[in-house]
Amino acid sequence: MKTLLLAFSAILLLNSMNPMERKSIHSFKVTDIEGKSFDFSSLKGKKIMVVNTASKCGLTPQYEQLEAVYSKYKAEGFVIVGFPANNFMSQEPGSDKEIASFCVKNYGVNFPMMSKISVKGKDMHPLYKFLTEKSQNGLEDNSVKWNFQKYLLDENGYLIRVIPPTTLPDDPSIISWIKS
Repeated sequence: MKTLLLAFSAILLLNSMNPMERKSIHSFKVTDIEGKSFDFSSLKGKKIMVVNTASKCGLTPQYEQLEAVYSKYKAEGFVIVGFPANNFMSQEPGSDKEIASFCVKNYGVNFPMMSKISVKGKDMHPLYKFLTEKSQNGLEDNSVKWNFQKYLLDENGYLIRVIPPTTLPDDPSIISWIKS
């Protein structure tokens, strides 16, 4: 009987353990577009949209909707974090300084913009490995299809949804998630 109880206890213990510890975006530190450190732990308690951006893409006008959504919902605990990337047909060739100037001048961007990174390939930034690998994000394996792919993360920093590049930032499903 003692052996049976011991075995049953061991089974309960093993079943209560999570085989994969889910990583949070809050464990990442990156460099912002001005060269300063940006700690994602500062966003604990906020819903986050991470988006890879480009200045010379057919989807570049999404900056306007991104800024509008950010401005409207930032007081409700929502933040957008942009990552310029030159991975798709060299559509983001500029320096961080040039990208920052372009974003402000053309779209009035006030949401946090980070330093240009790679979002795919051998030199993929660790943050994007987290966003694209189920072994790290706990949700799904995915790949960045194009500029302006969006990743939605909950208040705990967990990935909850990947949004295709052509879906606009003000899509009703995104707004509904922000407001929920």
